[in-house]
Amino acid sequence: MAKRLIPTFNRILVEKIIPPSKTNSGILLPEKTSKLNSGKVVAVGPGARDKDGKLIPVTLKEGETVLLPEYGGTEVKLGEKEYFLFRDEDIMGTLHD
Repeated sequence: MAKRLIPTFNRILVEKIIPPSKTNSGILLPEKTSKLNSGKVVAVGPGARDKDGKLIPVTLKEGETVLLPEYGGTEVKLGEKEYFLFRDEDIMGTLHD
């Protein structure tokens, strides 16, 4: 079984961030609370090629927190963890503190 996945072309491997279901004091949060569909970039492909064959590098870097589309991505399971593969252009933006 593979332990590491290196994306090809302009694909990005993302681990979704699951929001907590309860507060630090133990209060359970309702499932309907507004939450961002976000994830952490785990691996990035080298980029895509244009019609002349020149490499167009991926704009994201490993470790960045990104805003994901509500639907899409390809689910990948490595060991016990679940990841998602997205194309560079499918990522909606980066999140910063």
